[in-house]
Amino acid sequence: MYLKKIDGPRSVKLPDGTVMTRADLPPADTRRWVASRKACVVRAVAYGLLVRDEAKSMYGLSEDELSEWEAAVRNHGEIALKATTVQKYRQL
Repeated sequence: MYLKKIDGPRSVKLPDGTVMTRADLPPADTRRWVASRKACVVRAVAYGLLVRDEAKSMYGLSEDELSEWEAAVRNHGEIALKATTVQKYRQL
């Protein structure tokens, strides 16, 4: 088995003891962003599996979009990433 050469770690250990690998990330061509996929990208950036610039270029995200996801998770938890509850947690 051959592993593709990448920069950075292949896996990280999360605070709850689970291991997150690059295989756990959503596909790079993702167009439908459900809350679980957003949360996965936010966790990957937060724990060092991906750097911000890599995440933005891989998924075609803007700086503002990724920052909003991170702020939502930080302030209200992963539930705030759901499209049906975005207005409830959005700051005016």
